[in-house]
Amino acid sequence: MFLWLSHFSGWFSALNVFQYTTFRAVMAALTALAFSLLLGPWTIRKLTELKVGQAVRTDGPQTHLVKNGTPTMGGSLILTAIAVSTLLWGNWANPYIWILLAVLLATGALGFYDDWRKVVYKDPNGVSAKFKMVWQSSVALAAGVLLFYAADLPSSTAFIVPFFKQIAYPLGGIGFVVLTYFVIVGTSNAVNLTDGLDGLAAFPVVLVAAGLSVFAYASGHAEFARYLQLPYVSGANEVVIFCAAMCGACLGFLWFNAYPAQVFMGDVGALALGAALGTVAVIVRQEIVLFIMGGLFVVEAISVMLQVGWYKRTKKRIFLMAPIHHHYEQKGWKETQVVVRFWIITIVLVLIGLSTLKIR
Repeated sequence: MFLWLSHFSGWFSALNVFQYTTFRAVMAALTALAFSLLLGPWTIRKLTELKVGQAVRTDGPQTHLVKNGTPTMGGSLILTAIAVSTLLWGNWANPYIWILLAVLLATGALGFYDDWRKVVYKDPNGVSAKFKMVWQSSVALAAGVLLFYAADLPSSTAFIVPFFKQIAYPLGGIGFVVLTYFVIVGTSNAVNLTDGLDGLAAFPVVLVAAGLSVFAYASGHAEFARYLQLPYVSGANEVVIFCAAMCGACLGFLWFNAYPAQVFMGDVGALALGAALGTVAVIVRQEIVLFIMGGLFVVEAISVMLQVGWYKRTKKRIFLMAPIHHHYEQKGWKETQVVVRFWIITIVLVLIGLSTLKIR
């Protein structure tokens, strides 16, 4: 919305600053951060009054039982902050802005319903896996189709292999939609599985979103894209605004979600943030880079799949408890140790992902 003010720069030259993506990205981050910090206490108070408390799994770590009743569904604050900030500072004429917001809010609605069932029926499992998969699949497939038709260059739908200059595979319409489906659904569920400790998911989301914003900025500028051997994606620079808003909103939420957490984001936050990260990666054609930067999310998801698959086959467990962050808790690591060490790992992975900008 503020971009519209730049049209009056002829009357007042200072308004020209609203044209710059970098300025609007910084302001989007600060707006979302302020929104989360200012409304955080009110949100926690309201959730407490509504008795929207977390139902802790009885088969989880016994140390987590003290968290029973902690307000959940705090992710609704994150999503609202992202949406408000993006609409204030983004370019409404850019289709990627609307696709990202649609994916964010649609998967957030699924998470909201899942959390609501957990709270009302006191069922830690929430909605059925089948219902969740149908909803996620519908959102991901719709996003894939919209992104394919929004692309105006062949490079905007090709599969890019990082670390190499000229390795790119044309996917075609069906291939692109299928890849988009797996990236969005996979990332959504992976972030949701990671959100099991205080602050464990929020800060890695900030780091990965910040890393992807660099690719979005470069991919959206023809000069930078050509110099860095990236696919040029017209309009991708506006994705930076969304990523910045995500960073600000999650940092503000982390103020209240850090150990000992006053509020949990719940599925409404984790499912939506994961789906949004996957959508950003698809837009900027960096699915493999997302796999690298979000390595923590990948390992968390794989640990669950391995545990379930191996137990069904042998009735034995690979890990003491899955997801893997619980495994280390069972080995004697304190919750804060697990969280901070996993943050450090994510920082390293994001730096490795950023290195692909030059190592080609």
